[in-house]
Amino acid sequence: MTKAELRDVYKQKRRNITPKEKLKLDDLLLIQFQQLCFPQVAVLLSYWPSKKHIEPDTHLFSSFMRHTIPGLEIAYPVINDKTGIFDAVLVDEETVYHTNSYGIAEPKDGIIIDAEEIDLVFVPMLICDRQGYRVGYGKGFYDKYLVGCREDVIKAGFNYFEPVDKIDDAQAFDVPLNYCVTTENIYEF
Repeated sequence: MTKAELRDVYKQKRRNITPKEKLKLDDLLLIQFQQLCFPQVAVLLSYWPSKKHIEPDTHLFSSFMRHTIPGLEIAYPVINDKTGIFDAVLVDEETVYHTNSYGIAEPKDGIIIDAEEIDLVFVPMLICDRQGYRVGYGKGFYDKYLVGCREDVIKAGFNYFEPVDKIDDAQAFDVPLNYCVTTENIYEF
């Protein structure tokens, strides 16, 4: 299937998840994620999960990491509407968030961190394939950003669904994940 076809299918599958089911699925994702170990990670780029898109609760995963890695710094993307790219902005307990033009919560202000300083990126997605290529929401924000990160940056995605065999129209500029955490498995690419 193509990205557009998969995007339609998995948006609908997400809409079929009830709030009660989502809580259970998020807990199962956290249990799987806790099996991974990232001792070398000092800076995490996460994102605010969209309720509208019924995204996995990344707050659970970043909170777990904060408790297991003393001094962990966490950043969130801030999208520049004019350029179509984003900056990673460090956050803390005092950070104020606002909703951007895409309906995504992001830090209102803060210190921008260079892409090469990031060790681990939580990458949003609707589905991925068994090679680690993913279908996002179609704007290309993360693929554009990830090319500026270090070659050894760890890219992890979370999904309620198991990967598909292949995304038919994956492109050379698409950046594959290193890990996909599902409710039942951890895939390493």
